[in-house]
Amino acid sequence: MAEEGYTLSYEPCAKRVRIEFDGAWLADSTRALILRETRLPPAYYIPAEDVRMDLLRKTDHHTHCPFKGNASYWSLEANGKTVENIAWAYEEPFPEAERIRGHLSFYRGKVSALYEGDDEVPFLAAAPGAHGNPLAAWLLKDAWKAGSSAELAEQFLLFLRGAGYPVERSTVIMPTLHPQIFATVLVWRADTPGIRVVHEPHDILTTPRFADSPFAQIIRGAGGVRRRIEEAGAKLDFPVVRDLHKEGATDYVAMPFRFSDGQINVMSMTSFAKGGFSAAQLGQIYEVMPMLARLFEVHAQRRVASGLLETYLGHNTGSRVLEGLVKLGDGEHIDAVIWFCDLRDSTPNSERMGREAYLQHLNRFLYCMAGSVIDSGGEVLRYIGDAALAIFPTAGGTAQACEKAIAAARLALERVRAVNQQHPEAPPLKFGIGLHLGSVTYGNIGIPQRLEFTVIGPAANEAARVESMTKDLGKLVLASGAFAAAYTGKLVSVGKHRLKGVTVEHELFTLPDN
Repeated sequence: MAEEGYTLSYEPCAKRVRIEFDGAWLADSTRALILRETRLPPAYYIPAEDVRMDLLRKTDHHTHCPFKGNASYWSLEANGKTVENIAWAYEEPFPEAERIRGHLSFYRGKVSALYEGDDEVPFLAAAPGAHGNPLAAWLLKDAWKAGSSAELAEQFLLFLRGAGYPVERSTVIMPTLHPQIFATVLVWRADTPGIRVVHEPHDILTTPRFADSPFAQIIRGAGGVRRRIEEAGAKLDFPVVRDLHKEGATDYVAMPFRFSDGQINVMSMTSFAKGGFSAAQLGQIYEVMPMLARLFEVHAQRRVASGLLETYLGHNTGSRVLEGLVKLGDGEHIDAVIWFCDLRDSTPNSERMGREAYLQHLNRFLYCMAGSVIDSGGEVLRYIGDAALAIFPTAGGTAQACEKAIAAARLALERVRAVNQQHPEAPPLKFGIGLHLGSVTYGNIGIPQRLEFTVIGPAANEAARVESMTKDLGKLVLASGAFAAAYTGKLVSVGKHRLKGVTVEHELFTLPDN
């Protein structure tokens, strides 16, 4: 097959082909076929009769080729090890690939060795000469497999190293849309496994280490930075460059790359090799930066979406929405501790304090309440004016959920006392917390054009009714009988009471020291 420069050819291998993994032979054949395909390394297809199929387990993974067909995959289980999707086959190939029906091929990078005759076949990421720029071949073939920005950066830098680019260190900085985080920073060193991920807060903008760095200038649109550190009279105008000079670095490069919305990000690379980076190496990197930027942007957008959903909806709720629960009526029935709290004297305080002062007052209250819920393992679902609704699901055990709720209530009491002491000029925070245990519907309500993911049901309403009794009984925290029956700690009964809108009397409980 040869059309418009793309070729596909099969040829019998004249030599015996053997494939080895960890000392065991996976295949041994004198009937192998070699598939040569444009921009791909040669693929050896071996008849299934010559493959140790007893060591392979078929998986649910499939891929599609528009001229070979749908490929099925097998994982290897040998010597106590498992290698996922190590081999593939076209069980019902298209006519162009009929010759490889009944044959399997193995990923060269996943097996220990592949021999043609007595010679080991080297691992090639792409066919020799397939691209003038080897980085482009890698980006097209392998970069999409990365599951995160950190994985993408690490795999790219490791490929550079393997291809002879003398990069020893690298930092990638990408500003992000998040109320607490200014930028995600990826830090890589050749002598340290993995990548260190740092989420820098907005405060970093005021620190000298950022303001005096190349990153600050580049993000503001000043272009890139190149410093040939080993040269006599090298310009050492940044603290990071001076530090690298002391360590013996030879070359430092910081390059901007843009997202589709114009956002400027930065990748820096440092070399300790004599001569640093060649013009050809930097040219090849520069050439593929737009493509690399788009891949980084995909991961960044998902991270931003996840962060915003978590901030506005809560960790568990945001995850459910991101996983696809986005239609009206999507949800589930769960058992949970329902927390409802309310700020007292809101109306007179808002009139007396003024808008800005009251907003600070309200946010201090929500810090005490919602912050304590989150810090204790609960999920804040919504703010209703000066009230908050939260849950502690019982998936990990009912008693444990109750313990978390009580821990949150105690933490909230401590924080309120501290805030009242810190702000004697403001009215003291007065509030009530109601705790109830029951079944609720956890999902989307509203209309298709405007949804809210929350809990509904009688149990949620009863939690609010329990909270409303805190004012009548002069208690800061009240819990229902259902909650008290499941809680393993000590609570004190305050008697039976009729809740608003509920005909049956309910016994209510409070903390021993409340």
